[in-house]
Amino acid sequence: MLAQQSLLYVLIVGLVAGWLAAKFVRGSGLGLVGDIVVGVVGSYLGHLLLPQAGVNLGTGIGATIVVAAIGASVLLFLVRLVRRL
Repeated sequence: MLAQQSLLYVLIVGLVAGWLAAKFVRGSGLGLVGDIVVGVVGSYLGHLLLPQAGVNLGTGIGATIVVAAIGASVLLFLVRLVRRL
């Protein structure tokens, strides 16, 4: 799905998802570039894991942002868990 979208779309979704994930996982954000990276990687993770779990949120930018935010939240949770070890 990400390969079919424009770079600007991916960056905007990544930024919003990374920011939402940072707020959801009780953080202050990682800055503009950090939020974009976490959001883009989280988007990939969300689009990979949610269908495997039988979750389909539909299509459109809203669903894409929600899936990306869920994936980014999982990614941030795992990163913070690993940092504690």
